[in-house]
Amino acid sequence: MTFHHIIRKKYVVCDCGFTLVELLVVIAIIGTLAAIATPLFSQYIHTVRISKAKIEIGMLSKEITIYFIENNRYPNNLAEIGLGAILDPWRNPYRYLPVAGTPPGQLRKDHSMVPVNQDYDLYSMGEDGKSQAPFTAKASRDDIVRAYNGSYIGLVSQF
Repeated sequence: MTFHHIIRKKYVVCDCGFTLVELLVVIAIIGTLAAIATPLFSQYIHTVRISKAKIEIGMLSKEITIYFIENNRYPNNLAEIGLGAILDPWRNPYRYLPVAGTPPGQLRKDHSMVPVNQDYDLYSMGEDGKSQAPFTAKASRDDIVRAYNGSYIGLVSQF
């Protein structure tokens, strides 16, 4: 390498940066993608929480059935079978009411106001953490319930 090449390399300016317009275009693209992805991600999380609640209600139902087979009666509460501390995906306790001994006004009712279970009610109060006995009540529409003695586990709004 000659002296002339060394001096020339020393003073060569590299034009490697981005202009302000290019950076703004990239930021706008990222913002648009985030605006599209956020609602989809929120819906995915909501769906996963509902699925988790359905699975946990199924698991709790099996444990209650085992207790019934061993003791010939349903437990008074979930704590009696060691599952009182389990929380639903929205951090609320699951609700359990044995039909025997529970006043009829507290039992879950379908659209015809008929109790949906003959053994026990088991449900999550859903995302809003509110619930009422009738499925027609607005506060109950997002509840995840066990109905028809376990034949249905899912959203009240899809019942």
